Amino acid sequence: MLAISLVVLVAEVVGAALSGSLALLADAGHVLTDAGGLALALVAVRLAQRPATARRTWGLARAEVLAAAANAVVLGAVGVLVVVEAARRLAHPAPVETGPLLVFGAVGLVGNVVGVLLLVRASRDSLTVRGAFLEVLVDAAASAGVLVSAVLVRLTGWHRLDAVVAAGIAVLIAPRAWRLLREAVDVLLESVPRGVDLDEVRAHVLRVPHVVDVHDLHASTVTSGLPVLSAHVTVEAGCFLDGHAPQLLDQVQRCIAEHFDVAHSTIQLEPAGHGDHERLLHA
Repeated sequence: MLAISLVVLVAEVVGAALSGSLALLADAGHVLTDAGGLALALVAVRLAQRPATARRTWGLARAEVLAAAANAVVLGAVGVLVVVEAARRLAHPAPVETGPLLVFGAVGLVGNVVGVLLLVRASRDSLTVRGAFLEVLVDAAASAGVLVSAVLVRLTGWHRLDAVVAAGIAVLIAPRAWRLLREAVDVLLESVPRGVDLDEVRAHVLRVPHVVDVHDLHASTVTSGLPVLSAHVTVEAGCFLDGHAPQLLDQVQRCIAEHFDVAHSTIQLEPAGHGDHERLLHA
């Protein structure tokens, strides 16, 4: 996929130089971020495979989130630059050679469609790959827009249309850059994972026999597909006397895993009154 992106990038840059098309250059900017995102994803996957250490207890699993955030920032910067140049060309239109634009726009469309087909399945499991997939998908739509604009410019002679299409491509960049950045920031800020409602978690755990309270309940995401949860669970004092506490711990963790798909949970069982000695950080 990275090789395809690089081929399309070179083709569109050459095509933009020959045709003078800002729309094709904007699409090349898209592809540049695609290639950068894929390269970052490859590096992140390698880093994530490194084992955990005493200093980094999760290893480098969060590297893919940092890569996604960097990719979103670059994507947003490209969008701003394209809008600025489009505004300049709307005020002072530049001629566009539609012949090279049609040829190289078609190359870009074919390459992006192939990229979409390659990434559609893997995009369901990885934040970084999902970002790359969204970029290639919008690139395919942008390439189609470039081809349509080339035909219309040839038929009407309205060269400002190329700048209009370029601005449209920039508008397409903005929401996906924002979405990718927001998802990455949510992970970095340790927001509660999507699909996990802490009120529901508390309610489910309280239904476990012998559980009387749940506090210090926290949930976050380490990286794509790795949500984690921790909680202090107050249980009846007799559970510590009759040896029932280990079985109760299994029940609580099984409840969380089955109902909320959080396999990694850290639960502290404690008797009533123990919370009086703690600094409560979360209800």
